[in-house]
Amino acid sequence: MRHAIVPAYARSQTTNRKRGFFMGIEYKKLQNGSDIRGVAMEGIEGQPVTLSAEAVMNIAKAFVLFLQERTGKSELRLSIGRDSRLSGEKLLQAAAKGILAMGADLADFGLASTPSMFMSTVTKGYEYDGAIMLTASHLPWNRNGMKFFTRNGGLEKSDIAAILASAEADAFIPTAEHGTLTQVDFLSVYAAGLVERIRSVNAEDYDHPLKGFRIVVDAGNGAGGFYVDRVLQPLGADTTGSQFLEPDGHFPNHQPNPEDKEAMDSIAQCVLANKADMGIIFDTDVDRAGAVANDGKEINRNRLIALISAVLLEEYPGTTIVTDSITSSGLAAFIAEKGGVHHRFKRGYKNVIDESIRINKSGRDSQLAIETSGHGALKENYFLDDGAYLITKLLIKMAQLKKENRTLFSLIDTLAEPAESSEVRMNITVPEFAAYGSSILKDLADHAAKEGWDVAKENYEGLRVSFGAGAGDGWFLLRMSLHDPLMPLNIESNSAGGVHQIAQKLYAFLSGYDKLETSGLKGL
Repeated sequence: MRHAIVPAYARSQTTNRKRGFFMGIEYKKLQNGSDIRGVAMEGIEGQPVTLSAEAVMNIAKAFVLFLQERTGKSELRLSIGRDSRLSGEKLLQAAAKGILAMGADLADFGLASTPSMFMSTVTKGYEYDGAIMLTASHLPWNRNGMKFFTRNGGLEKSDIAAILASAEADAFIPTAEHGTLTQVDFLSVYAAGLVERIRSVNAEDYDHPLKGFRIVVDAGNGAGGFYVDRVLQPLGADTTGSQFLEPDGHFPNHQPNPEDKEAMDSIAQCVLANKADMGIIFDTDVDRAGAVANDGKEINRNRLIALISAVLLEEYPGTTIVTDSITSSGLAAFIAEKGGVHHRFKRGYKNVIDESIRINKSGRDSQLAIETSGHGALKENYFLDDGAYLITKLLIKMAQLKKENRTLFSLIDTLAEPAESSEVRMNITVPEFAAYGSSILKDLADHAAKEGWDVAKENYEGLRVSFGAGAGDGWFLLRMSLHDPLMPLNIESNSAGGVHQIAQKLYAFLSGYDKLETSGLKGL
């Protein structure tokens, strides 16, 4: 036995530890829902380091302790990977030091994607007890974070809180025997699995089902460059023109984010310049994706949801598609037209995934949980939000439709899109922002009832109201941010000038709240 399993609070804590502050590290503030995030490097004024190497080492130790208590095993095998961030190598070394000191064996994957880290816990022949991914998604270069997996999926918020409390307590008994460190190229194993899935389309050329397609990829200098040389090229695709494939933690070309306008404009221009059949863009750690059609039209947000829904509804007729709360009315109509059930839920990729899982447990089929941000999780793939798998699923359909002389993007020809859309994020300037925002939502709901507005009956987040022709011809959704002191407002209209019309109704009411910054709303 390498390490005795001990309670997380085996040692007494100092007053500072009880306050969540130890050796300059405020562990509790590192929690970001079911992840950990913080400033990992100096270089931006006013942003001191909060996620230090010491913090990562202690958190990694706490994860080992968590796994020991959860599994009842004293000898564990873990995997670890990182994205292209400048702090990645240093923090990986710190985490490795902590894991090995706890007596666990560790496989260092080096550059990896977040989905591949989960897959390392369930892939036959590997099946690690736990996995850690060092990433902060699309956040600026000075940030980093940690995501944790077991073969049951990502950890819950309560698990992260417990791990941080354990790290804060520093209740780790040294082991006489350190674990063993190995280097493993698991990303190639993961990519090979995607290749085999695409080969399942039964094309004329089994080995090269994408032959004849030109597909360009924009990895944003993150971890997604592997998709070109380890997935697309072996399948026969022409990837000439692909850009920003080299990992570079400075992210010098654009933000690695499918929601970013500059990033989407960049891949759209790349598609047009190279006369490509399709463009693909990933975020830094490849758990999100977007696409571009051959005419340069962006396939993200509602269009991406519609496209993957169309594919899945052919395979699973009548299935329920769970989305976040800000999806359009046109998308709801499209899913219904295809025979599916659209279920809007709360924002947050973990929220939509958990809701889809809940629906399945209730006896109804739900094959897809997807956010407008590009987080898409399929039931057939462990409900893992995996941008590369999502794109792979689309490529399979693209290859199949080629035999019918149809394009992939023809599947969403009937998607009705709004004439106008806008998002305003209104800051709340009081410390008790949650209570203040909740009171605004309650008051607005009362106001909507008095005015006879059409308030959505099935709504799980904020307040959603629709207006008919002549009164805005669209809808708005006002909600609280998941983590920040602000209220995001989304407005869509099917008519020119409709967003302005709806915005002015809201401004007339919301401008009466002096702790809510409504200037952005006034200008719509």
